[in-house]
Amino acid sequence: MRFGKIEYLNLLPFDVFVKKYPTSSGFKKFLQLKKSYPSKLNGDFLRKRIDAGFISSIAAYFPTRLHHITKAGIIARGAVWSVIAIPQESGEDYQSASSNALAKVLHIKGRILIGDRALRYKLNDGVYQDLGQEWWKKYHLGFTFGRLCYNAHRDFYEKLASNFIRKRIKIPRYILIQNALRTEISPHDIKAYLTHIHYNITKKEEIALQRFYTALRLNHIKKPSRFKFQKNTLR
Repeated sequence: MRFGKIEYLNLLPFDVFVKKYPTSSGFKKFLQLKKSYPSKLNGDFLRKRIDAGFISSIAAYFPTRLHHITKAGIIARGAVWSVIAIPQESGEDYQSASSNALAKVLHIKGRILIGDRALRYKLNDGVYQDLGQEWWKKYHLGFTFGRLCYNAHRDFYEKLASNFIRKRIKIPRYILIQNALRTEISPHDIKAYLTHIHYNITKKEEIALQRFYTALRLNHIKKPSRFKFQKNTLR
């Protein structure tokens, strides 16, 4: 079972959860080996180089709807802190897919920055627009930046996702300190940030995703080039 891991703080609760979850040693070994940023994992998933992972929401839209999706996702119901646009600058974030597209449908100008780099920028009092907050202002719905998808081992991943969204995760102090050293973000700020992240995709989030996909069509936003793959890749 090949799971692709996004090593951002927004999935720290999942990392803590899966360490204690009953899985094979091979699963956990691959989890540590296959680490990358969201847009890279999108391509790996669509080409079936990995069996599952938290995949950008836009990858479930281009070029077809992925059938193997779970109710676990990376969600902001308002300000997200880690997906931002920096005014007076320009450029997309190569690590992102959904966030670049979200900025376009919201007609937000500026350089897109995601993940721990965006969080550090925000915490250092940088001037920015929070894309999660801007989506909330427009629709009063949470935005799902990614969701746990799979293309094999259905029973295992459905059960994994279901258990994860039901469980309240407490992050040990030592793990907070380890991640603070890795990201240069204090344990206090990590804990504050995680209060903005949710993981259970409800009916409201599903409605929000449909509005996002509709906006993609209306704004003629095409498939990112890094999603190109052979037509017979998906089954």
